[in-house]
Formats: sequence, C-alpha cells, structure tokens
Amino acid sequence: MHDLQIDGFKKTDENSAMVLLVDDQAMIGEAVRRGLANEENIDFHFCADPHQAIAQAILIRPTVILQDLVMPGLDGLTLVREYRNNPQTRDIPIIVLSTKEDPLIKSAAFAAGANDYLVKLPDTIELVARIRYHSRSYMTLLQRDEAYRALRVSQQQLLDTNLVLQRLMNSDGLTGLSNRRHFDEYLELEWRRALREQSQISLLMIDVDYFKAFNDNFGHLEGDEALRKVSSAIRESCGRSSDLPARYGGEEFALVLPTTSPGGARLLAEKLRQTVAGLNIPHIFPAPGASLTISIGLATLIPQAGSSSRQLIMEADKGLYSAKNNGRNQVVVGVS
Repeated sequence: MHDLQIDGFKKTDENSAMVLLVDDQAMIGEAVRRGLANEENIDFHFCADPHQAIAQAILIRPTVILQDLVMPGLDGLTLVREYRNNPQTRDIPIIVLSTKEDPLIKSAAFAAGANDYLVKLPDTIELVARIRYHSRSYMTLLQRDEAYRALRVSQQQLLDTNLVLQRLMNSDGLTGLSNRRHFDEYLELEWRRALREQSQISLLMIDVDYFKAFNDNFGHLEGDEALRKVSSAIRESCGRSSDLPARYGGEEFALVLPTTSPGGARLLAEKLRQTVAGLNIPHIFPAPGASLTISIGLATLIPQAGSSSRQLIMEADKGLYSAKNNGRNQVVVGVS
C-alpha cells in the first residue's frame, strides 16, 4: 500500500498508529512500551507529566491517546475535557485507563469525551486491537476531512474559473464593457421586469462624434485608446449595480438604466456628455483644436403588453440620429 500523508504525519498503511500514553507511573509506561514493541507500524510515546500532555499531543499528533485517570496535580477527566476543548486535539481518540471497572467512573469518562475505557493493564492483544480500531477510525476521519477540504477548494476554483469565463463571454475585449450579446440579454431581462412591475426603464445610445476622422488622422491605436477613455467615463457614470454600460458596436455605446425616470436619465446623460468633453482628447473636427465629444440619444418607456424592447432601442436611436444631425455633442430625447 502507498504511503499516506495526513496532517503532517506519514502512515505506511491503514493499520499504522501513533500512540501517546499519559501516565505519571513510569512502570506503566515501560509495560505498555514493551507490549507494543513487537507490533508493526505502532509508534509509541510516553508523557509522565499531565501538564505537558496537550503540548505533547500537538507536537507528535498521535492517532490514539492512552490516558490515565488518576494522576497527581491534574485529574484525568479534566485532561480529557481539555483535549476536547482544544481545536488541535479535539478529534483524537482517547482510551481511558482506570484501575477498576466502576460504572460511575466509566460513565463520567465517556461524558467527558473519552472514546473507550480499559482497566489497566489490559492484555496486549486487547490493547493492540483497541489501538488499531480507534486509530483506523481517526485516520478515516482525517482522510474524509481532507477530501472535503480538497473538494471545497476544487469547487471554489471551478466557481472562480466559471466567473472569469462568464465575464470574458459577456465583455467587450477592447473596453471591458458588456458586449452586444450581453446587452441584448440584459435589456430583455430588465424590459420584462419593468413590464411586470410597470416601472420605467431608460436607455442611452451614445456615439463618439467624428470618430472615423479621428482614426484617419491619429491612427487606430489612438482611436482604441480614445474608445477606452470614453468607455471608462460611461462606466463611472453608473450609479447603481443595475445600470449596464455596453459597447453596442464600433464607436457606439449603450447604457441601460432600469427604474430610471426621463429626468434622471437626462441628468445622467448630460453629465456624461460634459465628462467626455472634459477629457480634452485632441481632435481636428469639427475644427482644428477641438476635443473629442459624444452625442447621446435618450428614451424612457413603461413597457406595455405586446411591446418589445426593440421599441426602446428605436426611440433612443431616433434621439441619437437627431443629436448627430443637429450639430453633435448634445443630448436629445427620442420620440415616437
């Protein structure tokens, strides 16, 4: 069987055991040591000072603790409770060793957290059998917990990977905003919500003015950088997590604003227009020394039965068309 590494303790097979005996009598320690000496894969450690028992257990990480009940200075049952109260020792099996078969003492030992009770000293066959049984159970528990931990890590890694993939699938590669596909899905989702709740939904359609001329004059690399700056301004204009900025295509952007009134949408659009103008991105249109600007079309609707989200896009597009035909760098509300 392959070696097994659990909690820093290397076991060679399922019958391996690490035993810690806590007893103030050295002769008991020697007797147990001799009894286990010829047993394969059982490592034995002895602690004569009960005050050092917890520290010893943490240090050697036993798979079984043999605990004497009667010791000077520290009651054995108190020590059992201390094992159970310590996060590093609370699950280690404890076999209590007592000088007599007393039902009351036995009951108290189990109530304190002991796993087994033996009258000392038991014969070697019984002691070894109990040690191997409890050690095997503990190792199985550790393996199960380790498997659960690995599973949780694996599940979290899978979740993280899926979230990254989802973001990549929903994002535009250049700007990091939502892409057209995600925009279509989100707008439809919010349109249906607004229909159910009979709430307002607003949409901004945004176009970078004279962008073909910008690319022709400054080059596509500068054009890409300009689009990234505009997209950052659009993203920062969003005041709520439900607002969705998207790259609609080319130099055109969209901003979905659920439960937003015409006045609120108009205020946001005008602030966004001024923000982009304030970026002072040099342009040669409409005249040398100009700055890059945007035109915005705006629409707000309360969806009605039988209507489509396309209606909202069409009205915002009408506003954008009017803005571009009436001199650009302005916000226009689309009308049916």
